[in-house]
Amino acid sequence: MRELLRKHLRFFLVATLAGVALRLLFIFRFPGVSTDSFVYGDIAKNWLQHGIYGLTGINDISPTYIRLPGYPAFLAAVFAIFGMEHYRAVLVLQLLVDLGTCFLTADLARRVVSPRAARIAFLLTALCPFLANYVANALTETWEVFFTVLALDLAVVGLDHLTDTSITAWVGCGLAIGAATLLRPDGVLLLVAIGAYLLVILLRSLRERTGPPPAGVIKAGFILALVSLATLLPWTLRNQHRFHEFQPLAPRYANEENAFVPLGFNRWMRTWIADYTSVEDIYWAVPGNPVDVDKLPDRTFDSPSQHEQTVQLLNDYNDALHVTPELDARFATLAAERVHHSSLRYYIVLPLMRIADMWLRPRTETLPSDTKWWEFDDDPRWLALSLVLGIVNLAYVVAAAAGLARGRFAPHLGVLLTFVILRTLFLGTLENPEPRYTLECYPIVIILAAALFQPRSRKLREE
Repeated sequence: MRELLRKHLRFFLVATLAGVALRLLFIFRFPGVSTDSFVYGDIAKNWLQHGIYGLTGINDISPTYIRLPGYPAFLAAVFAIFGMEHYRAVLVLQLLVDLGTCFLTADLARRVVSPRAARIAFLLTALCPFLANYVANALTETWEVFFTVLALDLAVVGLDHLTDTSITAWVGCGLAIGAATLLRPDGVLLLVAIGAYLLVILLRSLRERTGPPPAGVIKAGFILALVSLATLLPWTLRNQHRFHEFQPLAPRYANEENAFVPLGFNRWMRTWIADYTSVEDIYWAVPGNPVDVDKLPDRTFDSPSQHEQTVQLLNDYNDALHVTPELDARFATLAAERVHHSSLRYYIVLPLMRIADMWLRPRTETLPSDTKWWEFDDDPRWLALSLVLGIVNLAYVVAAAAGLARGRFAPHLGVLLTFVILRTLFLGTLENPEPRYTLECYPIVIILAAALFQPRSRKLREE
């Protein structure tokens, strides 16, 4: 990569400046400090000022484990240097982190495609509005994407040296996976994806007695698992000591210790939800806000009697603005009825619809644009923004598919595809299909798209 930078210094300098300008535009025009940002910030302040990893209550600070410590640690460091709640400094530092993502994506493209593809990938990453957009939001996405690409880049380095087992690469990969997991629980999917790929290589070498030696593959997998899981040990021990509970990550629904989780309601959501609009209208409204039954799509009901039952459930919820255990049991009964009526819809059709929505939506959820862009009743400026970003997103995805079909890749592209497939399938199981959850896959999309612009000539590809 160093040689590539030296050879094309002007190109990388201009592309970097363009990337910085795009990210500064989002930071100063569309800065985002959301409710989740303040949750992370509150934990960071209490950790910094009182030595308690917890949330501010009415009378005291309550220790918590609803958020992993990675992002609060970053915020605490920023607050210690720049002042409490200095979120502008947070966003500017995230700009620098995202520039690092650009260089890592280019290096990964160089390894699995070619030096020429590396330059194209760098430009596509620097000018990607979706990565730039989340730089301007005080959320985990920018750091999570960075560590995801770092882990995959180091994994490819390690896979290229399985015969002599590059210990440094696998230790670095494990640390990157650990860092990603300490930011978001789903970071552990990196370990599963890379581990699964190593297992395939091991089985193939045992069966065909060709390729890397089995001992090298086993050693790589052992180092990877040991290092990545070791990073979670302090957090796990803290939770065991403080809450007397084995919690190496964070609760699935970000609930406090012994807090009631409406699993019946969540399962009912999964029997019909297919898009981000319903997340905003229904899922995020509960608890605390009334739910408008008219906002439910037709697929929520299988019969007139079920429509009546659903309306009654939501009316009962609206009376209390809280899902009680009794009400949750009724939601669970309705969910079971709907799953029994069409298990194919629940297990296959709806997950595929949620996956498609997360991948193809215009990704304007943090911008002023109306979520229901297809109704064409938004302010013309924001409607135009939604349409443009929708086209840009589609262009990236289509180019990636075409690049995958056309391009010539190094042998270990498979580990990148394994991660994308595994993460995509996981996202289909969620009841809150948010487009931001696919951002970790976007550098791989960009690398595949860069392969589309590869010339046929080998000499040109290597330039």
